[in-house]
Amino acid sequence: MLNINFPKIDKKTFNDLEISLAEEKIKINIRGKSKDFFTKVGKITSIILPTEANTSSSNEKFNALWLSPDEWMIYFDGKDTNKVIHNLFNEISKLNFGAITEISDHWVCFNIKGRKTFDLLSSSSPFNFNSFKKNKNNVTQTVLNHTDVIIHHKEVDDVNLFVRRSFAEDLWLWINDSARFL
Repeated sequence: MLNINFPKIDKKTFNDLEISLAEEKIKINIRGKSKDFFTKVGKITSIILPTEANTSSSNEKFNALWLSPDEWMIYFDGKDTNKVIHNLFNEISKLNFGAITEISDHWVCFNIKGRKTFDLLSSSSPFNFNSFKKNKNNVTQTVLNHTDVIIHHKEVDDVNLFVRRSFAEDLWLWINDSARFL
């Protein structure tokens, strides 16, 4: 297991908007197609992977985001990390049902919540959030201020935004600057 140093980012509050670093989350990329793959993932995580585009599923511990027809990101808080990753790897990768890759050091998670969440996101993204914001558990991969992001709509006006680590601080600065003008 890697020692991951997350960016030093403080929680910020603006009018009707709260932005924070939502770490330490463990993130795993999983790929597979077979019935055995879905069964093993479900047995280990107690979650049914979403099969509809741009959706997610969750339980009290895990969140699974649809990324493509045979690819998902599962993220969760850092408890029992080695056990979960070990079980997924042994039951899926070793048996050639699919691929398991820990990507916690690759993605940083920001949490954005408040009434102006989608105003902030819309200010620099080509994605149309009109229908997205009406339904929780939606997922999209888009660009925000010229940076690739994955957005998970968890609750009303509450999203987790995943950005590559190398772009995290730059995007954080842009989010803070933009939030002041909403």
